[in-house]
Amino acid sequence: MRLTRLFPLLVIVLLLAACATPAHRQPAPLLSIEQLLDDASGNAGNEEYIRQLLDSRTWVSYKHLSEDPIELGKQAEIPVQHEEVKILGPSQQDSVRSLALKLWMIENAEHTIDVVYYIFKYDVVGRALLGALCNAVQRGVDVRIMVDSIGSIDPSHTPLMALETCAQAAGTMRTVDGQLTDYRARVQAVIFNALTSMSSWANRRSHDKLLVVDGAFPGKAKVITGGRNVSLSYYGIKADGSEDPSAYRDVEILLKSRASDTFSEPTVGDTSTIYYSLLFLHKGNKRLRPVYFDDPEEPGEDPDPFRAERERAQQSLAFLKSQPLIKRYMAEMPVYMNTGFDDAEVLLAHELANLTNRNVVADVHGNLADNPNSIMHVIAKYGDELSDKGTLRIVSPYLFIARYYDADGNVVEDGAVGIHEWLREHPNNRIEIITNSVLTSDNFMTQAMIDMDVGPRLLLSPELEAAWLSSRKGGEMNAAVVASEAWRTCVNHPQLFIYQTGKLDAALLGSGSVHYGKLHAKYFTGNKAGFVGTANFDYRSRLFNNEMGFFYQSDAVQQDLIDIFEDLKAGSYRWGTPEWLEMRKQVMALGGMKGWSTRNQRPVFKFMRATGLDWLM
Repeated sequence: MRLTRLFPLLVIVLLLAACATPAHRQPAPLLSIEQLLDDASGNAGNEEYIRQLLDSRTWVSYKHLSEDPIELGKQAEIPVQHEEVKILGPSQQDSVRSLALKLWMIENAEHTIDVVYYIFKYDVVGRALLGALCNAVQRGVDVRIMVDSIGSIDPSHTPLMALETCAQAAGTMRTVDGQLTDYRARVQAVIFNALTSMSSWANRRSHDKLLVVDGAFPGKAKVITGGRNVSLSYYGIKADGSEDPSAYRDVEILLKSRASDTFSEPTVGDTSTIYYSLLFLHKGNKRLRPVYFDDPEEPGEDPDPFRAERERAQQSLAFLKSQPLIKRYMAEMPVYMNTGFDDAEVLLAHELANLTNRNVVADVHGNLADNPNSIMHVIAKYGDELSDKGTLRIVSPYLFIARYYDADGNVVEDGAVGIHEWLREHPNNRIEIITNSVLTSDNFMTQAMIDMDVGPRLLLSPELEAAWLSSRKGGEMNAAVVASEAWRTCVNHPQLFIYQTGKLDAALLGSGSVHYGKLHAKYFTGNKAGFVGTANFDYRSRLFNNEMGFFYQSDAVQQDLIDIFEDLKAGSYRWGTPEWLEMRKQVMALGGMKGWSTRNQRPVFKFMRATGLDWLM
């Protein structure tokens, strides 16, 4: 079924929201968003359009809003859009290319930039991006940046404060045809669900990874999202610029509006920018502003305490751009950004409702129905249409199979039962899953859930599951269990395949030279359609975090993601096979956390299950 038949092309924001009216004029961001869409065709990017755009992008305290932005996100009718798409994969080359691309996008932005990342580290990568953003505002580009208060925890966020001070030398914004206006660009930095905010729920996080450039300008808009955060760990290089073979292996989707797009209808840039605005205005957020501890009027005091931070940012930017591979990829960007894109229908989906939902476990079905824009809602409602034949391929580093209970403790949904029922109803279908192994995982608690719950529940009989969980000696090391015909029959299920990355030739095991990195990609592909985004298939992504990404429909994009899947599968073992068991045995023999955590997966899993910590993973 075509996505256009599933989701009508309607304007995203239909409700009004206005600020309380003080004595002086104050921007009404949500109202300005709707006005911007209504008037866009007539204003066509002129100076009045820039004024409306700035109003729509202005942070306002939640107490001044007459509508909850999260409720607006839940009620919005998000359009399916026909745009251009390219996939960046988990290879070393694409990891470095992703960093070069983000720098290039910022340096070539003409009007606006929106940045939000769950993890934004102030290492050489984070500071380089801040340096590029500083340069952008000083040439007249309006910048919004948002980081999660826990994922990007920092006692002061001084580098972000320093970025704010770049606006003291801000340039003036330009119309669509390059004419200067009377409006100066700004930097607005926001901490998402700040721990110091009385309105913040500490367990509700923004897991977003999103960069939007020139979103409100047809033909110029560019959007990238996926699994990569802002940290050295995600871009295949070390602090000295050398290759990092242990980096995260990730996937991102790059979208841009077509050259033929006009102001007459919303583009993927508009949709992404409006989504950002709603997240930006969430109740628990806190606007970050520079704090001057010293009086600049005092003799001998430094009148610019953020100068050193701005200089460090520029030094980091210059250093990265001087690295041969990044320099090469940035030089190739004009060609890269104008070739190799595939036409695709795309639909933005999100989990904004997770930020305000209550009774997230007991009322999971009610919460799901309350947000038709939810990633999980789309999958649940249109699962058969997305994968009505062939193979459903799922990639997720943290993958749980849901089991939900009502308030009385009764099971209301068991994902493992549902999967097996679906496979029986679709005998010609297959489900293939790729996730981490104990060799490649960066989270031993999550990996314990996968190996002690997901694999056994999906593949083993109740008797074998009980034996597997009993103890290492009674299960995993017991040939009567793992070498039995019953075990081989179960783990070689003809329709259900669970692969875990890493093999016995891994350098980490000392028996080979291959570096498998750490799987961090999150996507699935079905029948010509699928999803790429920030969401894992775990409880935290489903119930607590905000997540986002794009459903797509495109044969070419589909093939790109299948090719990535097959490459990952070639470097994986199937769960429960002799090779997989041997890999686990060798990891157990390692010293340090990997060896200890693998040997102790069963007690770790049982502790999480007994204490309810599994719901927080």
